[in-house]
Amino acid sequence: MNTIRPLPGESALVRNLLAGEFAVTAEVVPPLSCDPDELLAKAEPARGYVDSINVTDGAGARPHLASLAAAAILVQNGYETVLQFTCRDRNRLALQSDLLGAGAFGIQNILILGGDDPKAGDQPDAKPVFDLDTLGLLATARKMRDENRLPSDREIGATPNLFLGIADTPIEPARNWKPDRLLEKIQTGAQFAQMQFCFDIGVLTRYVARLRDHGVTDRLFLLPGMGPIRSAKSARWMRDNLWGVIMPDEIISRLEAAKDESAEGRSICIEMIEQMREIDGVSGVHIMAIGQQEAIAEIVTETKIGPSQRQAD
Repeated sequence: MNTIRPLPGESALVRNLLAGEFAVTAEVVPPLSCDPDELLAKAEPARGYVDSINVTDGAGARPHLASLAAAAILVQNGYETVLQFTCRDRNRLALQSDLLGAGAFGIQNILILGGDDPKAGDQPDAKPVFDLDTLGLLATARKMRDENRLPSDREIGATPNLFLGIADTPIEPARNWKPDRLLEKIQTGAQFAQMQFCFDIGVLTRYVARLRDHGVTDRLFLLPGMGPIRSAKSARWMRDNLWGVIMPDEIISRLEAAKDESAEGRSICIEMIEQMREIDGVSGVHIMAIGQQEAIAEIVTETKIGPSQRQAD
């Protein structure tokens, strides 16, 4: 993927993607607490098993320890992070300042999101900002990095070294469907995409094939979402409440029939990742194991992916 320009002082995530390694990221939701040890306890099960840890930004439209602060704490404790930036909560001035803040802490991997609707959170009367949309924030971050200037044209003293990511959701592509929105984000500056859960390998394969047909996989690293499922009840909840999740009835039935639903959910996750690795155009996996961080080591070890397996080889 020579369209992803090598960045000085590249992150481990960038280096591994450029080298053609199957990259692994995992998600951590910062705690509702000022105690750094609570955050570090959440991240510890992923240490050595993933290339980078995603730090969510107000996930579920609920307050948590600020994502920038959480990412900085993780970096200071030896982790590489993917820092999420939502357009929901801050205007363009605050977002630009936080991008500079990320650069000051050596945070390079950025995931740009719209953000969950406040009405879905615990304070539904909160006012969303959306001064910029995802395209606007992508363009801003790219200008700051590539031109060393703010959108106002003020020169930046030291440039943030950013690897720019977006979210994406696999779909069953209709015959004439084209990835126009995704291509627009790539043109604006997107370099990698972390994707929503998709527990149907057939759908994911056909979706990535369509993206490949339109040149997306030559310009964008794709990391589909996957994770262990705790139970059939959890699977149904994900299907009914998480936008864009693809959860076939066959997966739910398999969980219902299992003697140990949690163990079966991990087995399904492992099988899905092994199949993802065979899809031309998939560059890695984004593991979302919220509340099951202890499962990350097993998943990575069983699938022979991630830093620990590369070192073993």
